[in-house]
Amino acid sequence: MSQIGEINYALARWRHRVRIPLNQIIGYAELLIETIDFNVAEDLLSHLHDIRASGAEISGHFQQMWPGWSKQEDLAGFEAFSIDVCHPMEALEWACEQCVEVSPRLGKVPLAKDLTRIAEAVARLRVALQSFDVDDPLKAEEAESELMSFRYDFASLPPIATNNHHDGARLLVVDDDRINREVIGRRLEKMGFEVVKAPSGVEALELLETEAIDLIMLDIMMPEMDGFATLDRIKADERCKHLPVIMLTAIDDAESIARCLSAGAEDYVPKPFDSIVLRARLDASLDRKSLREKEQNYVSRIRIEKGKTEQLLQSILPAAIVTRLKAGERSIVDHVPEATVLFADIVGFTTIAKQLDPESTVTLLNALFSSFDRLVEVHGLEKIKTIGDAYMAVAGVPDPATDHARRAADMALAIQDAVDEFNQLYEVKWSVRIGLHSGPVMAGIIGTGKFSYDLWGDTVNVASRLESHGKANCIHISSEAQALLGPRYETSELGRMELRNRGRVMVHRLLRKRAVNATP
Repeated sequence: MSQIGEINYALARWRHRVRIPLNQIIGYAELLIETIDFNVAEDLLSHLHDIRASGAEISGHFQQMWPGWSKQEDLAGFEAFSIDVCHPMEALEWACEQCVEVSPRLGKVPLAKDLTRIAEAVARLRVALQSFDVDDPLKAEEAESELMSFRYDFASLPPIATNNHHDGARLLVVDDDRINREVIGRRLEKMGFEVVKAPSGVEALELLETEAIDLIMLDIMMPEMDGFATLDRIKADERCKHLPVIMLTAIDDAESIARCLSAGAEDYVPKPFDSIVLRARLDASLDRKSLREKEQNYVSRIRIEKGKTEQLLQSILPAAIVTRLKAGERSIVDHVPEATVLFADIVGFTTIAKQLDPESTVTLLNALFSSFDRLVEVHGLEKIKTIGDAYMAVAGVPDPATDHARRAADMALAIQDAVDEFNQLYEVKWSVRIGLHSGPVMAGIIGTGKFSYDLWGDTVNVASRLESHGKANCIHISSEAQALLGPRYETSELGRMELRNRGRVMVHRLLRKRAVNATP
């Protein structure tokens, strides 16, 4: 409230004192009018209609006299307002007295509590209208003395029946005035809402921790934590910031309205409220909430589908390439000066496939190559593709790596161990040939509808030839690869081998990786 000027705040406080009983008078009159059977209590209904009409007339005068009213003009404005409301105030009090006279003849019509609340609200309104003092709050004893004359004896009448519960949206009503909470709550229940009530901003925040709420109706002028502070706390909470908040209060100056809306309030409804207008604004706020939730669901689904697409892309393409495609690159071709290409091929697979049914063949091949995929992740290579029963991977592409030859060598040795475990698990006798060669390669994306990341160049051809000219359970590597491995890896020279389209090249066999302290 510090942002509202001192004068405006004092005037707003007086308006608050007037509007609270007006809201209660009109609200309870409407509730009783909707509850009482015309055939049972025609006279009482007539007086209740008079109460509602008089309350609405006072509220109308109250609204008309406020715009442009300032501290310097408050006395003249109050005198004019007092003249305007004199007759409807007398009519209001007379109608309330008539209700007292009529009610004993109605027997067990359930209206005692609500008639009492109307009478007390009329007394509070009279006190507020007679004590125009914007500098001092209404003294409790003054109000109580005025109220005593209106405490009619309705004890012999049974209480008003509670409304039937309607399944629907859950609304949290936050107001420090108990009667206000009662009036608003019952009105909302008649509209079909489920109502949760809180007497303060602090308790409202505590309820939001445990209760599922669809909309909040929040008063501004409350002790301990006012509506502005409560609204700020709600909107600062990630779990609650999207909840619609309607400010329902007697303060409706432009500065307060602007402050509430800028802080995230969905709407602003002054007291006393019109039920039709309130229902329309509630429906509009809940509709917007529903649309936001649908939008969030759509966004969440899109995010999930996008994640699936990215996961699918990354299962086909290297992560670095996926990032570049997402960044807008369409033609990706790289020249990599140093990399090591690995080929692994199952020996005699054609014969194996003839001896097995197609389902068993594919199942076993998938199990073996899946183990190779895991080794690719462990040793830092990139799987390029499978070609029938051949498996192709590369180290140093697309992300450069100075130890690309050692990564490929570790992968090749691990493949041999994986094949041994595979044979034991599935009780088969499969074997592989492996070829490694180090050198420059070209890498890039092929295709537009179906992407494929592939390698080209002499290095690829030599690695493939080394594998195809090898023996079962052997790892053939080129001199270039052997030179990069160093003494940590034990190799044996196999001599020169004639490779198609390459001529005679020196070939080595990779045997094992030496222990760290081993002497070559």
